[in-house]
Amino acid sequence: MKKWVNKGRRLLGRSTGLVLLFILWEILPDAGLVDQTFFSPPSKIVQALYGFVSSGEIWVHVASSIQRSLWGLGLAISLGIGLGIFLGWFKRLEEVLDPLLQSFRQLPSLALFPVFILFFGIGEVSKVTIIFWSSVWPILLNTISAVQNVDKILIDSAKSLGASRSFIFLKVVLPAAVPGIMTGIRLGGAHSVVALVAAEMIGAEAGLGFLVFYSQETFKVPNMFAAIVSLAIVGLFLNYFLIFVESRLTKWKSSSSESF
Repeated sequence: MKKWVNKGRRLLGRSTGLVLLFILWEILPDAGLVDQTFFSPPSKIVQALYGFVSSGEIWVHVASSIQRSLWGLGLAISLGIGLGIFLGWFKRLEEVLDPLLQSFRQLPSLALFPVFILFFGIGEVSKVTIIFWSSVWPILLNTISAVQNVDKILIDSAKSLGASRSFIFLKVVLPAAVPGIMTGIRLGGAHSVVALVAAEMIGAEAGLGFLVFYSQETFKVPNMFAAIVSLAIVGLFLNYFLIFVESRLTKWKSSSSESF
């Protein structure tokens, strides 16, 4: 019981700032200190969001956005982890390719969007590509760093016990690199949501980014904020899902710490 009370207190303490923000946000437009035409209060945003949910319209946009985000992020995870592990293990090759990777990393995905449209058109492929490009770099670079920064004591201990190179790679390096890899995936997930908004503002007929842009064009400000809130909720769910996956993959960390 005491455990749940402590958790409740921590949750209350962490949510205080957010509650105060919403109260202030509600008061300022009602008091006339902020123009409601441009800055809708939370009550109107909730009404707009409820209207989207009750009509079922929001689910069409959420499904489209999640599908695009998962395709782009999934491709980024596949390539980023695979190539990152390879380059992290073969350090000399990584040193040769690092200037090229760092150069590509500096190219903003939004600046490349016209290039993607020229190559792939304004359909789904260009949207998935921009999400992939935004997501792959934090995953790739964090994976390389995670593999290269595995504690040398672990590797040397395995070598002293006569472990083969393949055994060290599979049983020592990869498990130890998982936390760093998951950090990259979580960063990639955040980047995928940002890129999703930009991708859906051009040539899309559905999606939360499209809904934001359409609501702004038609001057339906509460609907615009409701779509932005929906994007934030989708991003939060994605982040907490990845945290859950990380906790399952790194259970050995908690068990090893408890043993001490």
